[in-house]
Amino acid sequence: MTSDPVTKSEGADQRRLPALLDRLPLGRSLETYGRPDLHGDLAAGITVGVMLIPQGMAYALIAGLPPVYGLYAALVPLIVYGLMGTSRQLAVGPVAMVALLVANGVGGLAGGNAEHYLALAVALAFLTGVIQLIMGLLRAGFLVNLLSHPVLAGFTSAAAIIIGMSQLGGLTGLSIPKGKVHEMLGTAINQIGAIDGTTVFIGLGAVLAGLAMKRWTPKLPAPMIVVTIGTFVSWGLELGQRGVSIVGDVPSGLPLPALPGLNLPGVPAIGGVPLDLGDLTALLPIAVAIALVGFMESIAVAKVYASRNRYDLDADQELKALGLANIAGSLFQSFPVTGGFSRTAVNAQAGARSQLSSLISVAVIAVTLLFLTPLFYHLPKAILAAIIVVAVAGLVDVRAARWLWDVDRRDFALMFATFLATLGLGIEEGILTGVALSIVVVLHQIATPHIVVLGRIPGSNQYRNVDRNPQVVTESDIAVLRMDASLFYGNAEAFRDAARSAVHGMNAPFTLILDAYPMNRTDSTGTHVLHELVDEIRARGGDVHIAGAKGPLLDQLAVSGVAEQVGEGHFHSEVWRAVDAVRDPVAA
Repeated sequence: MTSDPVTKSEGADQRRLPALLDRLPLGRSLETYGRPDLHGDLAAGITVGVMLIPQGMAYALIAGLPPVYGLYAALVPLIVYGLMGTSRQLAVGPVAMVALLVANGVGGLAGGNAEHYLALAVALAFLTGVIQLIMGLLRAGFLVNLLSHPVLAGFTSAAAIIIGMSQLGGLTGLSIPKGKVHEMLGTAINQIGAIDGTTVFIGLGAVLAGLAMKRWTPKLPAPMIVVTIGTFVSWGLELGQRGVSIVGDVPSGLPLPALPGLNLPGVPAIGGVPLDLGDLTALLPIAVAIALVGFMESIAVAKVYASRNRYDLDADQELKALGLANIAGSLFQSFPVTGGFSRTAVNAQAGARSQLSSLISVAVIAVTLLFLTPLFYHLPKAILAAIIVVAVAGLVDVRAARWLWDVDRRDFALMFATFLATLGLGIEEGILTGVALSIVVVLHQIATPHIVVLGRIPGSNQYRNVDRNPQVVTESDIAVLRMDASLFYGNAEAFRDAARSAVHGMNAPFTLILDAYPMNRTDSTGTHVLHELVDEIRARGGDVHIAGAKGPLLDQLAVSGVAEQVGEGHFHSEVWRAVDAVRDPVAA
């Protein structure tokens, strides 16, 4: 027997959602909510909450913060996104990629001061949230297109390697400062004699166990299982007293509200360190990078599950939700968060039906912070490092590289260049390189549109590209040219060159016919080039006809004087009609 939806059962007037909730995305998701949906959300929320505990602690270490701040980042932001987000499966929280961006952006500004570092990291969450919120309000989600798939794949693959290498110290017991890959590897080689065998054994064992469970038992919360076993073994064998680095004291209790980087009367600044305008200005570039990369990662996975579950996803609302989640989180000591690939997949597989699953995960984290943090005292840091390595192992996208090599060598070069720049120069430099190269590619595509000469298919009135259709017939005194783009300043020179080439060597009288059907519009530069082209061709004893021009283009040609220059009888609805008019002007 099917259970009645919460809002549509008998007595629905008494069980309606609160008016405020009803206007939020969560409320709209609950309009036809039933008991089976609640069962799915409960299972998914508990599963992801349990998964978030060790992952959040591990990602806090990547960000350069104490483990407890990973739990703080999995608290308030999830509540806000659960209310405001439109994805029913997206699992928001700390992720490895954003944590690495935090470490790279904040590390050089803090000057080794832990309190200053914390204040900067939390202020970075606030700035990231403000940028995302403004982008959402301005409907500027299209800006993430600057991070194309090849750029994102190259950046993600290199960042995954950097993240993995940054855990060498945790897996070996060595002291390895974070830096570029070759620097960390060189430091590890120089200290190879100081490697702690017990730490290596624990770390590698946890990596192998995590990979095995990820492959053969993907529905089990592998990170929590590894943490539980590792903590119990560490406690029983007293590994902390044998040289193995352990987490130690994890503060209990929920985070108290504080202002990121400010120190107002009665309201403490996070970390106790007020920030100045110089600090915030220095954080701005990395905040923009996190806003774009975080949203791209989030929206990419959210779209997959929205399509699978047949509901609409509002990209601009997603930006607003993530922005508000980061802003609210920063008031409760959270570093920047976004939607994660692996946790979202687990959330969906566990049966998430709505954003309510995020709120259930929050309850799991809250209970942990209130009552369970002392249990993590004996947790070896090598296990947290292993959790990170397992999480990022699948982010090195070799399959995408192979596919791009086969399909589009230019996109492969874009991916590889971004990969090398990120790996060799650094995270921020890698993103900027990828974006810059993407812009160059776009500008090159704009400046070099597809322009072809057409010929008639024998026995028909159809005209096709002569390069792709060797059977077409061309005429010695008529050239038919088509540009598959609107004519504007970015491609006007390419169009002029192609037109000159099409009539090169023709003796007067000759005719250039422009198939203008693909041209939706032109601009002042385009009309200027057309004026010059018509004059140039007529000076050589030729003529110009235009076929297939649509209304908006005809209006622009009329206003600019091109239509009058070309002549009333030189505009035609089809290319073949233009050719017939050239051959027999009287009949036309």
